[in-house]
Amino acid sequence: MSAMYIDVVPNRNSPPAILLRQAIREGTKIRKVTLANLSDWPEEQLASLKLVLKGTAVVPRDEAFIITRSLPHGHVAAALGQLRKLSLERMLDRTASRERDLVMAMIVARILEPASKLATVRGLEAETASSSLGTALGLGTVSEDELYQAMDWLLERQDAIEKQLARHHLEHGSVVLYDLTSTYFEGRHCPLAHYGHSRDERAGNLQIVFGLLTDPAGCPVAVEVFEGNTADPKTVAAQVEKLRRRFALERIILVGDRGMLTSARIREDLGSSGLDWITALRSPQIRLLVASGGLQLSLFDQQDLAEISHPDYAGERLIACRNPLLAEERARKRQELLSSCQRRLEQVRDATQRQKRPLRGKEKIALAVGRALGRYRMGKHFTFSIEEDRFTFARNQASIAEEAALDGIYVLRTSVAEPMLSAVETVRQYKRLSVVERAFRTLKSVDLKIRPIHHHLPDRVRAHILLCMLAYYVEWHMKQALTPLLFSDEQPEAGEALRTSIVAPAERSPAALRKLHTHRTEDGLPVHSFSTLLQDLATLTLNQVQAAGRSFHMISTPTLLQQRAFQLLGVPSAL
Repeated sequence: MSAMYIDVVPNRNSPPAILLRQAIREGTKIRKVTLANLSDWPEEQLASLKLVLKGTAVVPRDEAFIITRSLPHGHVAAALGQLRKLSLERMLDRTASRERDLVMAMIVARILEPASKLATVRGLEAETASSSLGTALGLGTVSEDELYQAMDWLLERQDAIEKQLARHHLEHGSVVLYDLTSTYFEGRHCPLAHYGHSRDERAGNLQIVFGLLTDPAGCPVAVEVFEGNTADPKTVAAQVEKLRRRFALERIILVGDRGMLTSARIREDLGSSGLDWITALRSPQIRLLVASGGLQLSLFDQQDLAEISHPDYAGERLIACRNPLLAEERARKRQELLSSCQRRLEQVRDATQRQKRPLRGKEKIALAVGRALGRYRMGKHFTFSIEEDRFTFARNQASIAEEAALDGIYVLRTSVAEPMLSAVETVRQYKRLSVVERAFRTLKSVDLKIRPIHHHLPDRVRAHILLCMLAYYVEWHMKQALTPLLFSDEQPEAGEALRTSIVAPAERSPAALRKLHTHRTEDGLPVHSFSTLLQDLATLTLNQVQAAGRSFHMISTPTLLQQRAFQLLGVPSAL
């Protein structure tokens, strides 16, 4: 709650200072904010203002106070306050500068309303401002070229910033998560942009690849951009160098997926560096284990987790798991893909048998079959016969049954000895890679919208990705603090206690389920997603007020929900 009042402050031998102030309650404390100095106001005007502040109408409201501008403010105060609370301002540079302020503006703007740099400039400019961000940072006139120069300034500091983040969130012996994604590119002139394996299902677009290092909870620590045709394993050496040389971390457990931490990378990059690791076997490796008798499927008759060993993986621990729900999902997906692929193959077969203009020639028929199989990648589960004037096919039931036998089974491999990490804890740490995947969803589509990328200079692309990572760093901490107001589970330990096994899917706590069903918090406030909570906070406005020829800023009265949000964040709502 807040209230405005006139405060008379004694001033020794000089006349007292007469100040217009606002009292803002923050938890159990009351903070005073000076809005204007009214020392030279005539007594009559002061008397009228006192009556107005008490709720007595002295003159018509539009004649006494005129609101000349009203800007969305609460979401700015929340994000900018969190950035400063995290000391990210000092991580960027200990010395205040125009470039630092512009970088802070771009980080906060990415959280509030992701947009191009030109749109960001318009949102910061006083004449076209879409929020109080430009005012809060005192930016004045901003140009697009200034933002580009500030991005160049930021990129020069990336190493120093990431070292500070690593110092805050990583320590010797800790787990580090690493994963890679790609995002499509607009334009054709950036040396980083290439065709490659698209995670966005945009194979026709050039793309870049970037990797993210996080702590075990998913808090981002470092990001690196690679050319769009870079294979996942090729990025591992750079991360090992970063962890060992730049961050000076000696004992680290690096967790990466099966497509990245391959046997070659383990042998050449991780083995030589002395870093421990956790990853998983690929499907062909699991099939070889089963075929050689190293993994017996009967192990899963009574349990869903078993630790095994095999001479092909000397000095490593293998932990085999079977998830029944994952098995059901894979079986369902396989059946759908088989059915879809079969329909396409039937169309090719029918084309060879039609009366008018039948499909003829082995090469043409084979091309049509290849297109049908390429879309669904189910060729291994069909047998074919292609002749000059006919095409026949059938499902390969033996191949289907062989693959189905391994549904839901995955095998982890690790260099970490058991006294240091149990089998259950190894599975738990590997499953934490899901938080990095969640980070990618937030970065690419949900909140921060890193794509599409319009920059052409390689360093500008790198700076853009770094800006988005820093925005995610601030947003990640905001979400942690605001969990009671979000649909997120604020009692994950209670949900974990309901889990029957580490292999089983995670459970939500009873408190989280209540929030989900009632859409209300424990104290009766509405529950939000992060984006809708920002929209709610934005209704707390910064008003430019004109009274008796004077102009000053006044923040509207926050709602109970807004007060609770600022209390949880531990930041003030005022500038």
